[in-house]
Amino acid sequence: MESGTITGSSAAEILEGFDVDRDKQQTGKGAPGSRENPEVYENVPGHVIPILADEFDDFGANAGRFLAGDEGEDTFIPFRLKQGVYGQRQPGVQMIRVKLPFGGVSPEQMEAFAAGIERWVPLNKGHITTRQNIQMHHVPLAHAAELIRELGDAGLSSREGCGNTVRNVTADPLAGVAVDEVFDPTPYAGAYVRFFVRHPVTQAMPRKWKTAFSASPADRAIVPIHDIGFLPVIRDGRRGFEVWVGGGTAIMPRVAHKIFDFVGADDGEYLKVTEAIVRIFDRQDWLRKNRARARIKVLLDKIGPEAFRVLVDEELARPWTGERDHAAELARLRFDDDEEARAPQRPFVAAEPGEDRAAFETFVARNVEAQRQEGFNAVTVRVVRGDLTPDQFRGLAAIMRGFCGGNARTSVEQNLVLRWVRDESLYDLWVRLAELDLAATGALEVDDVISCPGTDSCKMGITASMGLNEAISERLAAMDVTDPLTRRVQIKMSGCPNGCGQHHIGSIGFYGASLKVGDRQMPAYIPHLGGRAADGEVAFGKRLKTRLPAKRVPEAVERWLRLYEAEREAEEGFEDFAGRVGNEAFEAAVHDLTLPAEFGLDTMQEFIDWNRSSPYKVERGEGECAI
Repeated sequence: MESGTITGSSAAEILEGFDVDRDKQQTGKGAPGSRENPEVYENVPGHVIPILADEFDDFGANAGRFLAGDEGEDTFIPFRLKQGVYGQRQPGVQMIRVKLPFGGVSPEQMEAFAAGIERWVPLNKGHITTRQNIQMHHVPLAHAAELIRELGDAGLSSREGCGNTVRNVTADPLAGVAVDEVFDPTPYAGAYVRFFVRHPVTQAMPRKWKTAFSASPADRAIVPIHDIGFLPVIRDGRRGFEVWVGGGTAIMPRVAHKIFDFVGADDGEYLKVTEAIVRIFDRQDWLRKNRARARIKVLLDKIGPEAFRVLVDEELARPWTGERDHAAELARLRFDDDEEARAPQRPFVAAEPGEDRAAFETFVARNVEAQRQEGFNAVTVRVVRGDLTPDQFRGLAAIMRGFCGGNARTSVEQNLVLRWVRDESLYDLWVRLAELDLAATGALEVDDVISCPGTDSCKMGITASMGLNEAISERLAAMDVTDPLTRRVQIKMSGCPNGCGQHHIGSIGFYGASLKVGDRQMPAYIPHLGGRAADGEVAFGKRLKTRLPAKRVPEAVERWLRLYEAEREAEEGFEDFAGRVGNEAFEAAVHDLTLPAEFGLDTMQEFIDWNRSSPYKVERGEGECAI
């Protein structure tokens, strides 16, 4: 069957020849009050996913049996992954991934992270991911149950943070306060989370399922790179969503297809449509045979969006859709949180900048955005490499209480967005952030370099992407980029070909690779240029036909930025410039940097990765995402 070809007008004809379990028993969410559908929905900040204490008991018991040798990996690992506990490349320790639906987090939860990290996390830091989660690394398995139990006391859940489940549901961090928003998708994103967590159909799908909700056509949630995404629409006075399906990055990057122009929001239709789509996905047993390609984007590739819509329409005509009132379900599950009611009052006294005025005004220009509510602002705290210490977690919690009414959200750029900050409080806030070493400017600009953890912890990592992030950041600081157009460049990197660092959509992107030099190995990166994800437009960067030794990448970045500044046309953005001059110009600018060095005393450091002390060697394990 050719890609995108419709061979019939029915689902049976379209999927003829595919291994599909058409008779699979798929059950719905279950009765309210059951374990899979608990009636614990507190509409208070951060409390989106119901916390079930007996799940922590189960995890502790199963982990104990595994450590004692009484339970095998084949059963324990899938169970562990559903609780958000992920194996690392280092033996005996785990990564704990805590879901923050739509990035929402409360001051009490920030303090819970601080306490848990101090007690159980050897690296003494938490990491904001590009999916708005918080991850903690190097936690011994024997301590994992205690950590997730303590975080659960604050309403934080790692449930289904890993495995072939519905992962953290991301959203525009400006949802509810954005000047350009169509409507606030937060209540609907919250209901979506509650509906699909513990849903029987989403516990063992062919692969993981990533979701995004945007608030405006600017699409700050980057809907087209997700398995499913929702863009808000108002039609005839009704709220609804465009539904996009089949996006993703990794080794087979794809932009999602718009499958529906409008599905209802307030009638719960978007929940019903999504359940139909995941039911279709769950029945595709042929996808399970190659876990590296077991995403719904592969199904869309095979049959095309028009045929996929046929499958969905047929699924929506099946009897299960009449067994549940999705409007009533939505009314019960909505996450309605009136942030404005908690917004801080105008301060009686507010400090004014003095000799530091220039630095403060630069921060405001680069990190502050006015809300649609007059007199209030959203302030993006640039979190370098996404890492926060316990002291910073606690300091931010105090800031959230004092300046934001407790309202903050993480972002897909690994930052923290403080919401509802009064105009009069901006200077005082900036001073407090500086005391925490969190007043760096350049959020969402060239300085705001994004990377995954790479070989610091990931089994699939090839290179130390966090170390490269630090090296590029130091080079950019030395360059002191002031050109307004250059400052719009976004640099992203991953430690392997997968997309955790979002390198596909970076203006300049890199993924980890290696070079063979005689009988030795050298850490290297493969560049992509011209990607974008801004103003509602998503495009993947074009891969250069070159590999850069890791230690030479910062020099390559500087050369490319200087090339752009020297040869661009007036007001030409970097992505347009890259498309106009082509890859050849960029390859020529760094040709000498791509020539591998002979091993010797003068070149020894090139055979050692960033932030490492021993010779480089590829040590890539089997990732657990596909287990």
